[in-house]
Amino acid sequence: MDKLRILTGNANPELAFRICDYLGVKLAKAKVNQFSDGEIQVEIDESVRGMDTFVVQPTCPPVNQNLMELLVMLDALKRASAGRITVVIPYYGYARQDRKVLPRTSISARLVANLITVAGASRILGMDLHAGQIQGFFDIPVDHLYALPVQLQYVKKIKGEIVVVSPDAGGVERARELGKRINATIAIIDKRRERANVSKVMHVIGDVNGKTAILLDDMIDTGGTIVQAAQALVDSGAKVVYACCTHPVLSGEAIERINNSPLKELIATNTIPLSDQGKKSKKIKILDVSPILGEAIKRIHSDASVSSLFI
Repeated sequence: MDKLRILTGNANPELAFRICDYLGVKLAKAKVNQFSDGEIQVEIDESVRGMDTFVVQPTCPPVNQNLMELLVMLDALKRASAGRITVVIPYYGYARQDRKVLPRTSISARLVANLITVAGASRILGMDLHAGQIQGFFDIPVDHLYALPVQLQYVKKIKGEIVVVSPDAGGVERARELGKRINATIAIIDKRRERANVSKVMHVIGDVNGKTAILLDDMIDTGGTIVQAAQALVDSGAKVVYACCTHPVLSGEAIERINNSPLKELIATNTIPLSDQGKKSKKIKILDVSPILGEAIKRIHSDASVSSLFI
């Protein structure tokens, strides 16, 4: 571990500290500040020459601020002659814009991939990307991790006949994988999205009557889809409704919506730091993914298999 260095920006330092605790190493010394006009300033306060460096920085809200911090840190490490620079990006911002759904729109997921690569990244370590094809937007190696092992441990404690529900057609594969692990059936919410962050639930496909429903998604942003889906499940006869996601973005009035919803509990992970309002909510349970990230870092550092973590 003498050649290993882990750094972090201001996006989620608590997660970086937890990863360091798992690995038994200290967080590398670095200052990530701003000038009075908001310009990012980075100083690496120890030698990283020839080191295997890992930068822990999810591009969570404020997305643009955290993304710019990451880019400037990568440039600083590259100019400091770091040996290999791996970006540990538990939550990948701009991932929802991964294709052209309308004329004259940007594919910003590819743009951000290009920015990170040009800034100096040698490798990407991500978790539950919004779309699997984002891995192909990078011209450098990508290790794609899943929070499923941590979620599985918690979900197994939930009592009752479980049905895993995908809140849209795009998440069926994710729901099927969890359902297979716990020997549960799956259902799908048929919805129509009128515009960004606005969706309308149509109906439930599958049998949820008298069952414990677990809504499974990769991220929850405004909470509108999950709350409407929970209500649709209750209306269809579900006994209890849980929601489970990897990335609790929870922007705008999301936490208030969840607190006032039929959901019994929202199970999320610490890829994104929870706001003070979120920490006070009795309905939100946060699971720790630092052991998965830490083990992946250890395996990358020692050139061992990462995919065997999920077999």
